[in-house]
Amino acid sequence: MKRVFNPEGWNRQEHYNMFSNMDNPYVGIVAEVECSKAYAFAKAHKKSFFAIYLFSSMQAENRVEEFKYRIEDEEIFVYDHLDCGTTIGRKDGTFGFALMNFTEDFETFNLQLQEQIASVESCVGLHIKNEEITVGLVRHSTFPWSRFTGLVQPTNYGTKESIPRIIFGKAHQEGDKMYMPVSVEANHGFVDGLHLAKYLEELEKELGKY
Repeated sequence: MKRVFNPEGWNRQEHYNMFSNMDNPYVGIVAEVECSKAYAFAKAHKKSFFAIYLFSSMQAENRVEEFKYRIEDEEIFVYDHLDCGTTIGRKDGTFGFALMNFTEDFETFNLQLQEQIASVESCVGLHIKNEEITVGLVRHSTFPWSRFTGLVQPTNYGTKESIPRIIFGKAHQEGDKMYMPVSVEANHGFVDGLHLAKYLEELEKELGKY
């Protein structure tokens, strides 16, 4: 569900007006989050670490109100919740898109994810085209081969793009703790560094619950 946003008295009106007219209105950061408990839990219980951090990210995103704003047909909408879109890699080196509906239950989420993985692996191409996906989600991808400290993503310049984008890197150990690089970007008309930091804080909290 979504509702039309009423901008009357909005304290970000000037910010939105400025950034929404830029070719690339996105602001982003690359940081590391601690994932020691989630990583250890996944290994001990033979669970997918990918599924765990993707689920954790979905919970964190839904706690940041500013991530729920979208531009559609020159209007601003606010979504009640955000679903989870992600890329799924195939053995042949290509990837396909997958979509999981929002849920607060990990097992329900993981069931959706495993079904999507099987579906992507059984076909070729993108699996789900961008125009077939609702904007009421966050786009995720992974770079599981290495750590990273910077990242550039494809951008549809000149559009009213407003979907946040998140990429996860390879978890690595430092001392007795595990860390994972995370790149997060969002439309600067809605989101500042403060909100990106809130997402990272909420993600780290979720990963620490295991």
